Order: sequence, then C-alpha cells, then structure tokens
Amino acid sequence: MKIFIETERFFLREILPTDVDGLFELDSDADVHRYLGNKPVENKNQIIDVISFIRQQYIDNGIGRWAIIDKETNGFIGWAGLKLITEETNNHIDFYDLGYRLIKKYWNKGIGTEVALATLKYAFNKLNLTELYAMADCDNVGSNKILKKIGFDFIETFNLDGTPHNWYKIERENKYVQKMMI
Repeated sequence: MKIFIETERFFLREILPTDVDGLFELDSDADVHRYLGNKPVENKNQIIDVISFIRQQYIDNGIGRWAIIDKETNGFIGWAGLKLITEETNNHIDFYDLGYRLIKKYWNKGIGTEVALATLKYAFNKLNLTELYAMADCDNVGSNKILKKIGFDFIETFNLDGTPHNWYKIERENKYVQKMMI
C-alpha cells in the first residue's frame, strides 16, 4: 500500500481492492451522485470494475484518485486526487484534473477543502505540474466553493453531457500557489 499524502486528519493512499465496501457506500448514494449525472452504482461488481479502472490509471499514467482514510478510525471517507484526462473535455485533452468525492455523512466538515488543498500541493511540489484544471456542476455549491477557496480561477461555464459545469484552472505561477510552496 502506498500513501501519497498525509494531512492533519487523513492519509491519501492508493485505492485497493479491499475498498469495495467504502466505494459502494459512496457511489450507491443518490445524493452523492446528484451532480454527477444521477447514475449511482447498483451493485458491488460495478465497484470492482471502478477499482480496476483506477488501479490501471496508476500503471498507465502514474497517477489516479486516492482513498481518503481517517487517521483515527482507519475508515474510508471517500476519494481525492488527480486524474490525467485523455479524452476531450471542454476543448482540452491530456490535462490533469483535481477531484474529490466524499461519503455523505462526511460532508460539511472541511474534509473536501483539506484533501483538495493537499492534492494541489502534491501536484505542484511533487509532480512539478505547471497547471491543473477542475470542473463542477454549476449547481454544486459545495464543490464550487472548495475550488475557489483553494485558489482555482473560474474560467467559463461549459456543457458536460447536457449539464452546465464551471471550468476552473490554477497555474503554478498563481500567487496563492507560490505562497503554499514556501
């Protein structure tokens, strides 16, 4: 098991086959999927496929989403991390996307901000990336708030699968990024 990031409260580690139950709790919840196309998973076999897909990204791209693990309880909270997007999205291709998803009982506890900020630091300090992108459904107030709070700049609104999304970008030269790299 590889731990990529440690924050005050969490470890961000590779997603493992043993994360089936936690990922099922996350992705079978209709509220979690409200801004993700309203397509919650229906069975654990779908989660097994998701885990295989993510683990293949580690091999193919050297990066992928990571499990968020509570340091005190060792419990699965959700996932966060980077993903290399290789299909065209909003006229962009081969870009790094910052994302996060939490089990509903962990919403509104500052976890999304904590892990997203840690992921941002990892991207610029460890991977030496020059820019990151992120997107959020326009109606997803919480996710949009997190992206702005950690320094992403709103670029535009675009249509993703028939739903308006906000498109964000942050560059290494951003003053906020420069302060956190010190």
